[in-house]
Amino acid sequence: MNSMKAMAIEKPAPIESDPLRAIELEVPEPGPGEIRVQVRTCGVCRTDLHVAEGDLPPRRPSIVPGHEVVGRVVARGSGVSEIELGARVGVAWLHASCGRCRFCRLGRENLCVAPRFTGYDVDGGYAEHVVVPSAFAYRLPESPPAATLAPLLCAGIIGYRALLRASVPEHGRLGLYGFGVIQEITAAAITTQM
Repeated sequence: MNSMKAMAIEKPAPIESDPLRAIELEVPEPGPGEIRVQVRTCGVCRTDLHVAEGDLPPRRPSIVPGHEVVGRVVARGSGVSEIELGARVGVAWLHASCGRCRFCRLGRENLCVAPRFTGYDVDGGYAEHVVVPSAFAYRLPESPPAATLAPLLCAGIIGYRALLRASVPEHGRLGLYGFGVIQEITAAAITTQM
């Protein structure tokens, strides 16, 4: 059996009581349209704390949290050709959407009526490997350190989507209220993209 190390929440509890437990799991195999990512870094998001403490009710037992994943593609399921083995990718909170509801049809999958979430519905990045549909994996550049990119896979995506939705003119400004320190990281990343 091919096993991997992971941290799982067996029973949500206050974070001070250490609700995460070290476990061994079988290395997941990607299904059709999925890739397996060897995790290099996984950030800690406030949502992970909500899951660990039970603020978000558990959807399944022994969930592996973590949705700010940076890693490399090490296996591909059938039908995946757009992402090559060895590619550096990110895995975010939205694991998959239904693809059929009015929001998905409008390209607003973040509002999907039947979403699945990384580290909540499916095992996340507090493990050595994670599986994700290739359509929900983000290609990442090689140069920034993984720890710098990880927060961009949550708050960074939110900021970037806000920028796109606001239709800010060239050299315009967008204010993000309550965005914390990630605002600086996101602003730097967005600036380099323009």
